Amino acid sequence: MIAYIGIGIAVLIIVAVLWMLLTRQLREKYAVLWLLLGIVLLALGLFPGLLTAATEAIGVQLPVNLLFATAIAVLLGVTLHLSWELSQSEAEARRLAEEVAIIGARLDALEAAQTSGEKDVGQDPPAGGRPS
Repeated sequence: MIAYIGIGIAVLIIVAVLWMLLTRQLREKYAVLWLLLGIVLLALGLFPGLLTAATEAIGVQLPVNLLFATAIAVLLGVTLHLSWELSQSEAEARRLAEEVAIIGARLDALEAAQTSGEKDVGQDPPAGGRPS
């Protein structure tokens, strides 16, 4: 019974990731990890002896211990990767905000120069001189 649940979850993960890829809700670089995870879960659900064989080969006492240790390692890896991506995004957002502020300051300076130039055009020329 538990093997069927595992197979169902694996198929659900694969279908969900493929649907998100097709609707452009998930980028390819993230989809690879989730598809790989789904395929591994599907393989373990279809061939439960693989986990037992891996447990014996590594020297772990129980297959569930290996499963949980692997799950924790995968989750830590995903968390680290997402933290790195978030740091990159924050740095990019800060850089873009600085560029927008600089462009805004330049625009304000140009508008101020244009406004002061328009005021000078409407004034009378200085006595004895040409208009500037």
